[in-house]
Amino acid sequence: MKIRLLAVGGKMPDWVTTGFHEYSKRLPHEMTLELVELALGHRGKGADMARAIRQEGDAMLAAIPKGDRVIALEVKGRSWSTEQLADQVSEWQMDGRNISLLVGGPDGLDARCVALADQKWSLSGLTLPHPLVRVILAEQVYRAWTIIQGHPYHK
Repeated sequence: MKIRLLAVGGKMPDWVTTGFHEYSKRLPHEMTLELVELALGHRGKGADMARAIRQEGDAMLAAIPKGDRVIALEVKGRSWSTEQLADQVSEWQMDGRNISLLVGGPDGLDARCVALADQKWSLSGLTLPHPLVRVILAEQVYRAWTIIQGHPYHK
């Protein structure tokens, strides 16, 4: 199964790239985690925020491979414990489709992306900076895999 993290924004600090790759490289060939960075919509003085979100949504919708199971990271989504995430990942594996995890820009996901999602996941009740979300997601996917494999990483 291939998991793609489709995330709006680029030019992340080195610690983000290092952290994401540290966990993604630990995953086996049968469960890969790939980061796809999408351009941030135009922001600045006098920018039309709705237009910026729509631009980000257009790019995200175009980047979702046909047939993928789509999971939107959304404030109003369901919160999962690590063990529940492991159960979700097992279900995703049984489903047989690849996964697209959607992370919007600083103003959230385009409504079309949320509507397309098969599931909505709230990573935390806390407001997390987008760079940190990438690292947390990679670590939690890896941790879920270790739980599925029966490794003691989750203790």
